[in-house]
Amino acid sequence: MMQREPSEALRTRPTATVVIPCYNYGHFLPASVASALDQEGVDVDVVIVDDASPDGSVEVARALAAADPRISLIAHETNKGHILTYNDGLATATGDYVVLLSADDLLTKDALSRALALMERHPEVGLVYGPVVIFDEVPPAEKSAPSEEWVVWGGREWADRLFRYGVNVIKSPEAVVRTSVLRQVGLYDPEHPHAGDLQMWLRIAAVSDVGYLPGVVQACYRQHTQNMHSAVFGTDQVRGMVTDLQHRLDAFTTAASSFGEAERLATQIRLTSAREAIDLASRAYVWGFTETWPVDEFVEFARQQDPAVDETTAGRAFRRRRTVGPRLSRRNPLFVLRERRLTGARRAAEEHVVALGLPG
Repeated sequence: MMQREPSEALRTRPTATVVIPCYNYGHFLPASVASALDQEGVDVDVVIVDDASPDGSVEVARALAAADPRISLIAHETNKGHILTYNDGLATATGDYVVLLSADDLLTKDALSRALALMERHPEVGLVYGPVVIFDEVPPAEKSAPSEEWVVWGGREWADRLFRYGVNVIKSPEAVVRTSVLRQVGLYDPEHPHAGDLQMWLRIAAVSDVGYLPGVVQACYRQHTQNMHSAVFGTDQVRGMVTDLQHRLDAFTTAASSFGEAERLATQIRLTSAREAIDLASRAYVWGFTETWPVDEFVEFARQQDPAVDETTAGRAFRRRRTVGPRLSRRNPLFVLRERRLTGARRAAEEHVVALGLPG
C-alpha cells in the first residue's frame, strides 16, 4: 500500500558509506567524492574502488585518501569488471546506510540527509530514491531544499508495478540502501552485468518497503559515450535495443523468485516485454526506421515471450503496418493517431514517476 505524508527533518545522526567504483574516471573522481561528503547531519565515509585503471586514476584516489581520513581506497591489481568492483566496495561498508555512486556521477547537497530522514523515521524502508537530472559536461545548478512530502510504497506493491510496466525507475546514484537489508539480500549478481541494479532493487523490495522523495533532485547522472551502459552494452545504439529488452527481462525473471508469486510475476514480465517489443516494431514503420531498427528481432523476441502476441491489439497493429509498408504507415492517420495515444500514455507514466516514483 502506498502512503503519502509530510516530510520531517533528520533528527538523528546516522552513518553512511558511499562506495565509488572507478575505472579511468580519475578526472571526475574529486567532484564525485566531494559531493558524497557534502552532507549535513550524516557521518559519511567514502570507499573508492579503482579497477586497475590504466589512466592514473588510482593516483588521484590515493591523493584524496591521504588528504581526508574519511576516504579509503581499494586498488585492484588486475581488472575485475564493474560487478565485482561494486561488490568489493559494498562488502566493506560500515555505515548504517550505503550508496553506490559512479565516479562520474554526483550526489546533490544533503541528498543523504533527506533520504535518511525518511529511513530513520520508517525502519521498514530498505531503499529510498528521488528524482535525478541527466547531464553531459557541466552539472546543472540545483538548490538544496528539503522534500516537502514523503512517499512510502509497500515493497511488493512497488515491485508489482515494475513487473507490470517492465521498466527500471532508478538510475542508481540516487538510491540509498539500508546496509542491513543489503546484507540480507546479498550483493550484486555477476550473472546480470547489464541490469544488475534493477535486479537488486527488486530483491530489496521483496523484503522491505521503498521510499521516494518527490520534488527534490537527489543525484546528477552523467550520460556520455564512455559511461558503462553506452560503452559496454550499447543501449543507446540501435543494435543494443534488443539486448536491453533481453537483459531487463532476465533481471525481472530471476528476481521473481524472491517473491511468493514467482510464476505469476514471471508470466507478467514476459507479456509486458512482448508488448514492448512488438510496439517498437510498429513504431519503426510509423517513424520510418524500418531500415535501421531491428524489426525482425523485435518480432522474434515478442513471439518468444508470448506466442499469442500476434493476436493481441499490439500484434494486429504491427501486422497492419507491415502489410501497408513504411511509406504508407507514416501517412496513415489511424496509425499516427495510435502512435500519439501511445506517446501520451508514456508521457503520463513518466509524469507519474516524477510525482510518485512509479509509472501509473
